Amino acid sequence: MTATLIDGKAVAAGLRREIAARVAGLSFRPGLRVVRVGDDPASGVYVRNKDKAAQEVGFDSATIHLPAGTEQAELLALVARLNADPAVDGILVQLPLPPQIRADVVISAVAPEKDVDGFHPLNAGRLASGQPGLVPCTPKGVMHLLRAAGASLPGARALVVGRSGIVGRPMAQLLLGADCTVTIAHSRTRDLAAECRRAEILVAAVGRPEMVQGDWVAEGATVIDVGINRLPDGRLVGDVAFAGAVERAEAITPVPGGVGPMTIACLLENTLEAALIRRNI
Repeated sequence: MTATLIDGKAVAAGLRREIAARVAGLSFRPGLRVVRVGDDPASGVYVRNKDKAAQEVGFDSATIHLPAGTEQAELLALVARLNADPAVDGILVQLPLPPQIRADVVISAVAPEKDVDGFHPLNAGRLASGQPGLVPCTPKGVMHLLRAAGASLPGARALVVGRSGIVGRPMAQLLLGADCTVTIAHSRTRDLAAECRRAEILVAAVGRPEMVQGDWVAEGATVIDVGINRLPDGRLVGDVAFAGAVERAEAITPVPGGVGPMTIACLLENTLEAALIRRNI
């Protein structure tokens, strides 16, 4: 069998159109502010894409670019001003930050109701306890892709490979909330291949190129590859060995063009949700 490709670009485009239509019916423009510190090239590209997407759906969006030498106190003062600004519905501080700034301190300083990245400890706790809150964008995007692929979630054996606070752990919580039977695997998991072969839904988010071998994928599984890794020859590959996995899975995301486009689309979705909640709409 050859797997159906889950087209993240198409799903993200549909979500952006839906958001734009909802924004067009509002009497205000949701406000998004992205804060970038320093000149990391990858962050620069990503931030520009976020700003373009936000403006296309009708948001009041702007990027605040601070020099690499910015001190933590300066950044915290900026975050405090954005927290207090009634025109700002969503705040995103782009990671990574320079070494003199502690990311955990800055993330905790963002008002939870404006935390459109979904990283604030309060939002993480809400997700873990099954309460409503802003959810990290990449795991939220994965859930959109699973539903678009027609995956049957209730009762499904789901495996998340990776345990980061940004993707792995919130991903497991969202799958649990969808009534999956969830396992989290990581670098110390015994016989990772066997765990993968039991999974009906496999989400790989470890940041290691092609770590999940094609013959680890169960026949008929749905595979979501969150990883994006650049090889020495310049090729982009995921955390799953695609050529082998595509022959066994029922549905699989490509890299690039799978999960990546969903992250920005779900940032827009979170910003709209934050704007509506703040106004009791």
